[in-house]
Amino acid sequence: MNNLRSYALVTGAYWGFTITDGALRMLVLLHFNALGYSDVSLAFLFLFYEFFGIVTNLFGGWIASRSGLRVTLYGGLILQITALGMLALLRPDWSRLVSVFYVMSAQALSGIAKDLTKMSAKSAIKVVVPAGADGTLFKWVARLTGSKNALKGVGFFVGGALLAALGYVGALMTMAGGLVVVLFGTVVSLSGNLGKSGKKVKFTSLFSKSPAINWLSAARLFLFASRDVWFVVGLPVFLTQLGWSFYGVGAFLALWVIGYGFVQALVPEILRHVSGRESVDGSSARIWAAALLFVPPALLSALHAGFDPATTLIIGLAIFAVVFAVNSAVHSYLILAYTDEDSVALNVGFYYMANAGGRLLGTLLSGLVFEWAGFSGCLWGSFVLVLLTVILSTGLPRTAAAKISFAEAGAE
Repeated sequence: MNNLRSYALVTGAYWGFTITDGALRMLVLLHFNALGYSDVSLAFLFLFYEFFGIVTNLFGGWIASRSGLRVTLYGGLILQITALGMLALLRPDWSRLVSVFYVMSAQALSGIAKDLTKMSAKSAIKVVVPAGADGTLFKWVARLTGSKNALKGVGFFVGGALLAALGYVGALMTMAGGLVVVLFGTVVSLSGNLGKSGKKVKFTSLFSKSPAINWLSAARLFLFASRDVWFVVGLPVFLTQLGWSFYGVGAFLALWVIGYGFVQALVPEILRHVSGRESVDGSSARIWAAALLFVPPALLSALHAGFDPATTLIIGLAIFAVVFAVNSAVHSYLILAYTDEDSVALNVGFYYMANAGGRLLGTLLSGLVFEWAGFSGCLWGSFVLVLLTVILSTGLPRTAAAKISFAEAGAE
């Protein structure tokens, strides 16, 4: 019961953090786009955010295994508050080069903060779910991941709204104040050694992974790159080129991520009713990655055929959200199914290191490809990256340890 209470507190703190994370991304993108920053410059603003997420996930799991998840959770919240304060101190009279580097540095802290809190929340699930309850594990993973993405979508809207209502500095200070409240409440209420390994964790164990975890992590890298190659810079800027306002772009992306999150939370039910299969394993990841492969070419065909761009994107993004959500939820279950409780923080950290690598690759490509080849080029890039995901998913095993009963998942 104490573990369950601790998990609820960790999750609540993660939810509060997630809103500010989504809001900050939208606020920075819209604010610096309005200041006239190029597409490549916008992409560079997020590079350190993604790069340091890679480093954080690798070492954060090791730290959590030795010290417990409280340490990584508190560290994430403190770093996010610091990053928000740094961004608020940005001076408009600084040169473009200095401003970009300064924002990249603040975003580095935010990236570290995001992955520390995410790793803490995701690892906590494995600790509190009883051994052998794989259906419950899949359901809880789907619910947490879905709620996180829905709240990040809320954050997109909050970021756009705060920017319009309070301005750049006012929005940042409001978010920082909210996180201070979350941090204080968590420090006062959370106790215990949730997620601390019962054995001494060697530094070399950071890189000692099973083949299943390696294949899954590689597939995860290209899966998330396939989304961010057009979602991070290309899509928001393309929408502004269509005449959309800050409110419109923020609200649309918020609704997309909220819808994506709701779908992700319902993935166990979707798989039970749609796939006709009685289990989830490595082949599930291959099938749904292959389904995603058809979405970018379909969007390209519709745009080149002269269909209304806004309507095409709304429909295409809805389809992409459903298929991508299933892919992501299956991956998030498999990483926990492939690991044991004593190594969960290490293996989840390694997996999300690959996740951050995919976001880094997608973010960089989003600005570069959009600058050189426009929005169509971003969609072609997405197709190639999904194809790589399908190829890498062929290495995932079909082991009994990574299967669940849908009946169990639905009965919980």
